[in-house]
Amino acid sequence: MSITTTHLIRAAGVSAVVAGLLFCGVQINHPPVDLAFVSTTEFAVRQAMKIGFTLFALIGITGMYLSQVKKAGVLGLIGYLTLGAGFIAMLTLEIAAVVILPAIAHTSPEYVSAAIGVALGGKAAFDIGLMSALNSFVGVTYMAGGLIFGIALFRANVLARWASIMLAIATPLSILIPLLPFINQRLFAVPTGLALIALGSSLWLTFRSQGAVAEIRSLPEPVVAR
Repeated sequence: MSITTTHLIRAAGVSAVVAGLLFCGVQINHPPVDLAFVSTTEFAVRQAMKIGFTLFALIGITGMYLSQVKKAGVLGLIGYLTLGAGFIAMLTLEIAAVVILPAIAHTSPEYVSAAIGVALGGKAAFDIGLMSALNSFVGVTYMAGGLIFGIALFRANVLARWASIMLAIATPLSILIPLLPFINQRLFAVPTGLALIALGSSLWLTFRSQGAVAEIRSLPEPVVAR
């Protein structure tokens, strides 16, 4: 089987679905994040899921943008670059969390507790270096990028418009998460995951049908016997 643009875009759709499933799955029965939790195997597993989420989401939104570059226009480009930067920064943050925090949890518990507090939307009692700035960058680019990219997808009208609206609404509403009880914080993240699942499915189905049409058109004309 030859690799075509259609195959790559459909693969990006599958990646978006996987990202959404991971993002929803990591919220299930998530225990409170504290100093004790950082040193557990469950923390490492959930961090691995978050890392997978950022990678697959980045691939997914790349396919969404490339599938409708002209229709998405400048707004789509801005939204894609902003949201993409947010996912890249988030990937860096999640890798740093799983590599660094467990290693220093016993020797620098104050720093780890402060880093956790900032990650959950709070403020550190003392300077924790670039971790604080990176958290802020992730928050701004994720919320602004999701809003702009969702609007651009809605205007392009290539993928499911209701899912585009959900993405545009759910991502900026993340700013309310620090104000919610812990259990509601986790449920609040689910709409973004569902939006990615729906957009990825829409991308896959759209280019599956387009690929089928292209294959039919590429067939040789039948030879009529005389």
